[in-house]
Amino acid sequence: MKKLVYQFHEGRKEMKLLLGGKGANLSEMTNIGLPVPPGFIISTDACKLYNEQSSRLSNELFTEVLTHMTQLEKKTGKQFGSAKNPLLVSVRSGAPISMPGMMDTILNLGLNDRAVQGLIQLTNDARSSLDSYRRFIQMFGDVVFGIPSQLFEDTLSLIKKKKGYLLDTELTPEDLENLILHYQSIYLKETRRSFPQEPKQQLKLAIQAVFDSWMNPRAVIYRRLHEINSNFGTAVNIQAMVFGNTGKTSGTGIAFTRNPSTGEKAIFGEFLWNAQGEDVVSGIRTPEKIDKLKEQMPNVYKKLISTCEQLENHYNDMQDIEFTIEKGNLFILQTRNGKRTAKAAIQIATDLVHEGKISKDEAIMRIKPKELNQLLHPTFDPEALANGKVIASGLPASPGARSGKIYFEASQAVTRAEHGTKVILVRNETSPEDIEGMAKSEAILTAHGGMTSHAAVVARGMGKCCVAGCSEIIIDEAAKEMITANGLKLHEGDVISLDGTTGKVYLDEIKQTKAEISAAFHQLMEWGNQRKKLNIYVNADTPNDLDTALHFGAEGVGLCRTEHMFFHEDRLPYVRQMIMATSTTNRKKALAHLKSMQKEDFSQLFRIASGRPITIRLLDPPLHEFLPKDPKDIANLAKEMGLTTLEINAHLNGLTEVNPMLGHRGCRLAITYPEIYMMQTEAIIESAIAVSSESFPVQPEIMIPLIATKKELSLITADIQETAKNRLERTSITIPFKIGTMIETPRACITADKIATEAQFFSFGTNDLTQLTFGFSRDDASKFLPDYEQKEIFVNDPFTTIDQEGVGGLIEMAIIKGKITNPKLKMGICGEHGGDPASIHFFHKLGLHYVSCSPYRVPIARLAAAQAALMDQTQTTLQES
Repeated sequence: MKKLVYQFHEGRKEMKLLLGGKGANLSEMTNIGLPVPPGFIISTDACKLYNEQSSRLSNELFTEVLTHMTQLEKKTGKQFGSAKNPLLVSVRSGAPISMPGMMDTILNLGLNDRAVQGLIQLTNDARSSLDSYRRFIQMFGDVVFGIPSQLFEDTLSLIKKKKGYLLDTELTPEDLENLILHYQSIYLKETRRSFPQEPKQQLKLAIQAVFDSWMNPRAVIYRRLHEINSNFGTAVNIQAMVFGNTGKTSGTGIAFTRNPSTGEKAIFGEFLWNAQGEDVVSGIRTPEKIDKLKEQMPNVYKKLISTCEQLENHYNDMQDIEFTIEKGNLFILQTRNGKRTAKAAIQIATDLVHEGKISKDEAIMRIKPKELNQLLHPTFDPEALANGKVIASGLPASPGARSGKIYFEASQAVTRAEHGTKVILVRNETSPEDIEGMAKSEAILTAHGGMTSHAAVVARGMGKCCVAGCSEIIIDEAAKEMITANGLKLHEGDVISLDGTTGKVYLDEIKQTKAEISAAFHQLMEWGNQRKKLNIYVNADTPNDLDTALHFGAEGVGLCRTEHMFFHEDRLPYVRQMIMATSTTNRKKALAHLKSMQKEDFSQLFRIASGRPITIRLLDPPLHEFLPKDPKDIANLAKEMGLTTLEINAHLNGLTEVNPMLGHRGCRLAITYPEIYMMQTEAIIESAIAVSSESFPVQPEIMIPLIATKKELSLITADIQETAKNRLERTSITIPFKIGTMIETPRACITADKIATEAQFFSFGTNDLTQLTFGFSRDDASKFLPDYEQKEIFVNDPFTTIDQEGVGGLIEMAIIKGKITNPKLKMGICGEHGGDPASIHFFHKLGLHYVSCSPYRVPIARLAAAQAALMDQTQTTLQES
């Protein structure tokens, strides 16, 4: 039979996949001579076998466990289940990747009515022995049979209230004997069986419960959020108990070798006198700061500090250490790389480099790119958040933390914001017409839509906090009210708070903390720049977008969406006149007004970019998106244009499309109305000439969207080249510019070799390419994608992380084919995937030149690109060796 159980001395820290993180580290600490209570580990292989055998613990495995229990008895000189000298053990979970608090633990296992009497004689401490027994009954009942802990806590509270006690430690042995009887009665009532007195039965049930906890809901959700492989399984650690609840010279605590919030190099921790480890974690009692231990037990404190230093130096990382003091003797129960904030993670990583403990490359690899969101957006004060009232939860579409008064119309949001009100725009879903209201709002909340909905994409681009797809609320925009699932009704002007990192919606205002970018952050980013191969561009439509992105280290603009420039109040009338025009002459008149406005927009961007490339996408959305839908707005438009509402509605009906995503948009507009793209080309070239004459270098790249055939591209490119040539011939200034296309249809990928003969660059629009490849809308997919992920049809949402097999396969095909006919072809990504670390690793492998993402994702993309390059370098080295 395959070996499934290991003594601590048989393991080492490199065996995490087999022994779990906790077991591997217990083994390592044992082997370097630290005071670790002895024990053994049931491996993750056993967990996988358990799941394969329909959650049944085999006789062979349990026999192996009992063999190791016999060895543990010899090491401790105690006997499992003995009434005179009982061996008690803890049974703890231990996943290969730390999942704090997600799975189950049982302490004091082995106690029964007889063994507790033996423990009293052994320790000469009736109170701590009985206290350990009542804790065991509660924990065993909760973990193994799901008995609510509150039933036990309520009984404890009643006895304390009756006796006039404030603290658990005031309970006398007689009180605890009475409490144990009550606990056993609760157990009998809830399970219809007596509390098990046979320690071997206790052990078997506990092992099964810990294995089962690998699939409990909170563990499943945690793994999904942190992208942890569900096939790992958990190990089970069985360890001899030491007791921190044996009087004034005993206690338990947790110590971090550095501050997990700030990264400061100083011991950070807390402990409780006369307590067991769960007391610190549960918050039942208020712990003391670790410095108090120095005052009362200086020798123990000195040993603890020395151990902390030894462990940090051994692991070359900040450690989270659990310890117990039993009658003046220090025991180390666990060490692991400590969880930390993004700010602390960066500070610690850079400090360890300066201390000579790790390399720059190791520092880069230690930071999770997505965690940088914590640094770039304001967050809620943790204490205030803990006291906040959650009223709903949605999708964490764009990080940040904001409070404000709710308004249901974009125009109202603009008006209120301009008068100094902090506004949260609440909509069923947003549309391009809401753009100004979104820009003026502190945050956006929508009832519908997914992580790549209009609200989500625009909010991320603006750096706005957004919670999308909050199906728990009903929004009545007409009545200007929202109703939560529990019936709470909120009206216009009421205050809520949004946490865009968790997707939670809170009632009333929550105190915020400001985001700070440290010198350590800039240092780490610079080290990353020295390693990455991909350039990191930004999707920027406004000067503010570009300013923000350049501050975060963007190297160019990969996508400037010109339609976003048309939605300003002073421009929409001219856009609508252009759309409603009945002749080319009238259309050109409206376009002339828009041209002067676009010239100013492009000029500002060129100046800020200072010679960095700017890829400008020509008009993409269908024209109906610019037209009003509300009858009142339609009447106003008719009045402005001197038409009847009947004529306006007729025109609207003519533009209505069954499926606008597949309709008259992108390059198809230019085939029908070539003057639109010609106007935009004039604006780009004329503004480039003007800015160049001011001694600013410029690099415009003109991008034609939604190409599906070479002929489309050749026709439009010819018009653009002719228009640009006419403008450039009027001046002595030379403007180097490129013309390329956005590859976002499967046909464009398949025929990329032909299209590449007409293009100087490809920019893959992965949002639409994903939609068109899968055949479903990214906004509507939120209705069924959770089911797909739950049933593992998709490992990840394909609109968040690129589908490498399907969409990625098309991109790879286009790259290969494009390079065959145009070896100098510049290629990049400008969809939402450009800011996703997993997708960036894939794009690095494909050899793209750049990825482009929203401003607040630029640092994330920079770090992910550096990590991709380092992983590629490591893999190459391994292959060569």
